[in-house]
Amino acid sequence: MKIKTGNQGFLRRQNLAGIFQYLYEHAPVSRIELARLTGLNKATVTNLIGDLLENKFVREVGTTIDKRAGRREVLLAINPQRGCFLSAELGVGFISIICTNFAAEVIWKKRQLVENLEPEFLLAETLRLLKKARRIGEKKSGMLQAVAVGIPGLIDQKSGTVLFAPNLKWRNVEIRAVLQKHFETPIFIENEATFAALGEKNFGAAKGFNNLLYISAGVGIGGGLIINGQLYNGASGYASEFGHMTLDPAGSRCACGNLGCWETLASQAALFREIHEAISAGKSTLLKEILKCDAQKLSVQMIVEAAQKSDPVALEALRKIGTFLGVGIDSLIKVFNPEAVVFGGILSVAGEFLLPAIKEELKKRWLLENASDPRLLLADSGSEAAAMGGIAKILQTVLANPPI
Repeated sequence: MKIKTGNQGFLRRQNLAGIFQYLYEHAPVSRIELARLTGLNKATVTNLIGDLLENKFVREVGTTIDKRAGRREVLLAINPQRGCFLSAELGVGFISIICTNFAAEVIWKKRQLVENLEPEFLLAETLRLLKKARRIGEKKSGMLQAVAVGIPGLIDQKSGTVLFAPNLKWRNVEIRAVLQKHFETPIFIENEATFAALGEKNFGAAKGFNNLLYISAGVGIGGGLIINGQLYNGASGYASEFGHMTLDPAGSRCACGNLGCWETLASQAALFREIHEAISAGKSTLLKEILKCDAQKLSVQMIVEAAQKSDPVALEALRKIGTFLGVGIDSLIKVFNPEAVVFGGILSVAGEFLLPAIKEELKKRWLLENASDPRLLLADSGSEAAAMGGIAKILQTVLANPPI
């Protein structure tokens, strides 16, 4: 990574941001190594590191021998005690909170199940958990630096308002305004699947990929798009609402109000529907006895366990959902041509059955036989992907503009 050099104004900040980012990605490193790898001269590096040390963003962590010069060089790293970050995901039936130190190392996390999805209740619970996380984070790592919140819906980036979250049944919820009354720090509000894309790019399966498509399949289908290493939000901030692409104009009614959206064919609800329809048709399955006792007990994990025992109904349902996932993913690949596609969300638990079906459908639909296929990857971060994506968003902002 070569950094443009300069002595004044924004070029100095650009140099500072470049060194800060490099330390996050490659620490511990010495001043000489930073100069060699960034292309900055030694005096510039020394001055900028001096600023970072003075403001406690960086610390000295030991020494190493410079083989060329034969002398010891002081090693530098990000100071994890410089402050803490908070991130939350508000989902259908749960709240997930993560608190990290300044080096993005997790200090505390909590996932709480909730039944009441009313905005007032969910925001009150989120605030309670965020305040608890703040107390823990500030005690261990210093003052809170920023808060991020991911929600499954359309977000007005400027105001931090949830315009429409169909699966939560929210409209026009001014979440940033509510949080700003309690936190005097920057607050980032974003679609949860978009955050999850950042989480996988920075901390998960997609490290090293700069053009990335992330698909989150669960209660609904969401996603995120990384182009040239940067999150793509679109002109109004509503990009990547992949689940509401129309795949069947005469299909089922979606929670958004339209007919035949992708998520009506390839979500958790669609998978459960396939199982219930098979049982109603009298097909033999291990799941039948379970559902006799409790019709509401069905879960993705149960279906996976049945499939692992070669249950024909479970296998067929997963194959069908995988096929519909493949149809949608193929269309997105043809539009965006990503290096990698990361599959996450609740349905990623069934990855061992869904990925082969997705790959089979993609293979049928390639336009060029010898084209370079995107890597199809299973998400690493699991249920924490969106919350860790919020941490990644905070990091991006801090690294691009160190508060010095």
